[in-house]
Amino acid sequence: MVSSHLTVLESSSSRYSEETLFRTPQVNAAGRVEKWNSITYSQFHEHVVSYARYWTRVMNERQIPQRSVIGMWLSGYTYLDVLHIYGLSRAGYIPQLFSLRLPNPTVIYELLSKADAKALIYDTSFESILSDCLVPAYRVLESAQIENVDQPLPSVWDNHEDDIAFYFHTSGSTSGSPKLVPMSFRWLDSVVVKSHHISMPQNKERQDVTVYMGSMCHIGQTFMFIGTLQHGSCVIQPTSVPFSSEELIDMVVRCGLNRLNQFAAFLMKHFRNAREDPKLLSIMQNLDDILYSGMALPHDDEQWALKNGLRLRNLFGSTEIGGILLSGEHERNAALLRPLPGTSYRFDPIETPEEGVPQSNAALYELVILSSSPDCPSTTLRQADGHFHTGDLFQQVLPGWWVSRGRDDDWIKSETSLRCDTKAIEDNVRAMCSSLIAECIVVGSGRPSPVMFIEPAVDMDHAKLKKDIIRKTRHFHSRRYLHERITSADMIVIVPRQTLPRTATKGNIRRKAVEEAFKTQIDEIFGVSR
Repeated sequence: MVSSHLTVLESSSSRYSEETLFRTPQVNAAGRVEKWNSITYSQFHEHVVSYARYWTRVMNERQIPQRSVIGMWLSGYTYLDVLHIYGLSRAGYIPQLFSLRLPNPTVIYELLSKADAKALIYDTSFESILSDCLVPAYRVLESAQIENVDQPLPSVWDNHEDDIAFYFHTSGSTSGSPKLVPMSFRWLDSVVVKSHHISMPQNKERQDVTVYMGSMCHIGQTFMFIGTLQHGSCVIQPTSVPFSSEELIDMVVRCGLNRLNQFAAFLMKHFRNAREDPKLLSIMQNLDDILYSGMALPHDDEQWALKNGLRLRNLFGSTEIGGILLSGEHERNAALLRPLPGTSYRFDPIETPEEGVPQSNAALYELVILSSSPDCPSTTLRQADGHFHTGDLFQQVLPGWWVSRGRDDDWIKSETSLRCDTKAIEDNVRAMCSSLIAECIVVGSGRPSPVMFIEPAVDMDHAKLKKDIIRKTRHFHSRRYLHERITSADMIVIVPRQTLPRTATKGNIRRKAVEEAFKTQIDEIFGVSR
């Protein structure tokens, strides 16, 4: 028998039955939170069981057996979304989770086919664009209070470790489509162990209160929610992700928030505001925990936070693995990372650093998840040696303690820490616009969307050149995630030939150097004040 989100819920709903699990916003006509509603552990459990029985009846009517894959195209941000995900899983089906960041139904249909899904449950906002769906499609339910249906449910322990529990998807597209990431119950058992460690309360005499860091259709919030459940903690669903510093203060004052979970790009905005607002800084200093993930904070922001007494931790993770490394545990240097307990990883030395880029004396190592590690993903995602090679690079500062040094490939992470294949965008624009451009590079680490820098091949009006590029690459971008798209001329920057920073010997354009050299211009594109 293996532990899972379902066994955790069963145990916690009994142990913490009258404790508040969710705080949800009630917004007035002006868009402000009028009050924060409370939902207890026992209420959530009751709602999940009701949803499980309801969807069991629906699938039985279609003769769709348990253990079938059911697509779920949801935002992942609402309480009802959680009920659908947990309810369907409790009914014995395998949720295949899509978020609102997949706007093209053709891609959805292809992914449903790859997973052999038997049905689709979709958010009502997609009604107008759903057509020609090859499987039965059902609108989401719009209330936690649904009709009482008498249907038997399987035991929460009736799962084998090799059974698939969920299908997630990579947050970046490969060949125009995200990659399926099957999650087994064996892998989910490791999530229970790791999230328990990360979410351990500092003060067991009171209830921890945290906040959504993202969508339940992605691994980050799914991972953290399992930790929340295990400790009888409470989670706030904010009005939006990201939420404003004003809303952060409101959640602290009215909901008792004491642990902040956020992606790095969103956390930086609070840091920027706290530098100018002593009240906000004081509130953040009094939080028991500020955990960020998705990508590294800029060194200056990290050091500012630590010097100002913010209890900062970095949870380094990925869709395929969940949480991997955690900082904040070294007694003298809170920025150092080390593997989570119970895992089995290896750091392989990288022998060929990029030419022309100054290197420190410390060697670079790639993080490898060994096949013996309980969180090693599906064999479909592993390399020929049977292990999972992350592509993430690190330097060892002290024995067993690491700092992140980026990636060894052409992927960047967006503002919401979703991945973007820059090389695919560059290859497409080179193929479609070969007569117009001499060189190009795509940047945008930590930004809402990528930005393309172009060195033109011909002397022509810049506005026309941008328009031509958008027109010629439109089809390619129509199949990509929203955070990977370049569909506006505002996201294209034309610079003179040989302007972009290059390596000394081969003359390769350096992505990070472009980010740094044109930071002010990129800030202006996204309206970032200095």
